[in-house]
Amino acid sequence: MHPILTQLRRLVYYLLGWIPLAFMLAYLLAVPGGLTWWQAVAVAFPLCLPYAFVCLAAWYPCLATPLDRASVPRFLFTHIAGACLASSLLLLAARSIGRMLSGLDGFQHIDARLSGNLPLLFGTGVLLYLLSVGFHYVLIAVEASRQAEARVMQASLLARDAELRALKAQVNPHFLFNSLNSISALTASDPAKAREMCILLGDFLRRTLGLGEKPVIPLSEEMSLIHAFLAVEKVRYGDRLRMEESIDPAALDAEVPPLLLQPLVENAIVHGVANLVDGGWIRLAVERRDAVLRVEIENQFDPEAPRRRRNGVGLENVRQRLEARYLDHASFEAGATEDRFRVSISLPVEANRSRAPQEDVP
Repeated sequence: MHPILTQLRRLVYYLLGWIPLAFMLAYLLAVPGGLTWWQAVAVAFPLCLPYAFVCLAAWYPCLATPLDRASVPRFLFTHIAGACLASSLLLLAARSIGRMLSGLDGFQHIDARLSGNLPLLFGTGVLLYLLSVGFHYVLIAVEASRQAEARVMQASLLARDAELRALKAQVNPHFLFNSLNSISALTASDPAKAREMCILLGDFLRRTLGLGEKPVIPLSEEMSLIHAFLAVEKVRYGDRLRMEESIDPAALDAEVPPLLLQPLVENAIVHGVANLVDGGWIRLAVERRDAVLRVEIENQFDPEAPRRRRNGVGLENVRQRLEARYLDHASFEAGATEDRFRVSISLPVEANRSRAPQEDVP
């Protein structure tokens, strides 16, 4: 469909652009054509209104003869033929308007005067049509630029979605690797605990199966996943692992990317509590401030413990996921002070759509 006809606003602007062209035609009919100004205006404006719609038809010949691919003879023939045809319609409309006005006071014999100005009208019609052709080529270039920009944006969104999926897929294998090492260590010392850990690990993985296609989940569901994860880890660490939570009730409805906080808690255990002989604590605080969700995870660690290989995989995964989803609207900070390690996250609040009132889809 013609892009101007797809929006009323565009059509209004297009027709307004024909007002000065109608005055130009009135000037030609009045000065060289010999009509009075009143007669010229009375003819020019009713004549330009239908001709404005006739000139919209130039869109289709312009599409059929693109500037970068059409040959010069084809280009000239197409648009000259279109100009002659459109101008012939303008002459028919002029004769009809002249016959209708000739019976009114002040417009006697105007049809005869218009007949003497047919060459002038024909030439003006050709020029106006060719002007419309140039306008439509500009419009085609603008539409092509918008489509190219839309394709680039779509490609960028697809790339970000693929990156998010890849990063999300990295979470479970990393956790599973650590859990299997824990189960392996327990099989010799405490087979009953190893079996219990297998059952809890299976429950946790079952909970995460349906998250692959979800871009976000409520924070309450994310906290449930963390509790399932901690149940697995407590089998191994027992009382050595102490978890303290301070969750703002107003934040539970906010939606966050799935398995966003679990890698941070896992990192606090693997690189913090696991290296302390007497164990240690992990503090998780979540607060909602207007449209911002603030998360802070702090844990004890042994600054003299040797750094493990693959250190920081979970942290980097979370940082990249935040950057890919929220761009510069989210922040991620991580750092150590003496024997404490702290991670702070700030991200935009996404309302829980599953609890929002349903609206009729138009």
